[in-house]
Amino acid sequence: MKKLFFSAVVFAITSSVFAQPQAKKVTDVAKFDNETIDFGKIKQSIPTKGTFTVTNISTSPLIIEQANPTCGCTISDYTKEPIAPGKTGVINATYNAANAGHFEKHLTVKFAGVDEMKSITFTGDVLTADEFDKLKAATPAASTATPAAAATPVKVKKSKTKKVKITTTTTTAS
Repeated sequence: MKKLFFSAVVFAITSSVFAQPQAKKVTDVAKFDNETIDFGKIKQSIPTKGTFTVTNISTSPLIIEQANPTCGCTISDYTKEPIAPGKTGVINATYNAANAGHFEKHLTVKFAGVDEMKSITFTGDVLTADEFDKLKAATPAASTATPAAAATPVKVKKSKTKKVKITTTTTTAS
């Protein structure tokens, strides 16, 4: 009987020593205010920027390791320093609106200590300069992206509607 009990204890200890910790999921450490941003109708050749806000819902600092765009038409930037528990960080996506038409672009986000990747999305419609100007003249109150650093309310999918800062940047070649 002692041998059976001793064997059971050794098995339990061995099992717990070799057991791998359960992998963390993104939903265990981070909460996005919005996972999709709709830029609405934007003007062709004017880069447009959207900001995703992420809150650390864990009990330890959260580090964004990567926020990679899935195409060359998008540039991303993100909070580099650790985000304290309960605090927020940002992931910025700047879309180069080179081609007219509808777009749906993604960023793949990786957090330190989390094996799972998170995909966040932004969408919209790029209009030629003529189409954009006609639309703006016909509907001056239309929800469109605005020039340099002005805040514009946009439609947010998979979440409640929130105000998201969208900016456009005009560059000139010399």
